[in-house]
Amino acid sequence: MRTLDDLLADGVSGRTVLVRADLNVPLDAKSSSTSRITDDGRIRASLPTLRALTEAGARVVVTAHLGRPKGEPDPAYSLAPVAARLGELLDAPVAAATDVVDESAHATVAGLARGHIALLENVRFDPRETS
Repeated sequence: MRTLDDLLADGVSGRTVLVRADLNVPLDAKSSSTSRITDDGRIRASLPTLRALTEAGARVVVTAHLGRPKGEPDPAYSLAPVAARLGELLDAPVAAATDVVDESAHATVAGLARGHIALLENVRFDPRETS
């Protein structure tokens, strides 16, 4: 299996890199408008990988899950608070798609510049993730 170091040695500048990250963090509320991350340890654990890729000039697309929303969109399990916290920790904007593979995801990834990050919405909103 190839490692991050292997990928970086091959060069990622200008390439789009998909990262599946464990961002399943605990939230204190069941509404995306009021959700607050109570432990950002998993987000912090992803920072070295994301920084290495962005500093090497990759366009980084992050995919993750949060909770168990049963294969359909549920605002209580939106990754929007995670995107906001990730942006704070990186001190850089993180583009957040409002879907997994549809129009928003395509537009968000298409608009991504070198060295920037996009977070797709919760992959468990797609019924194929859990089927």
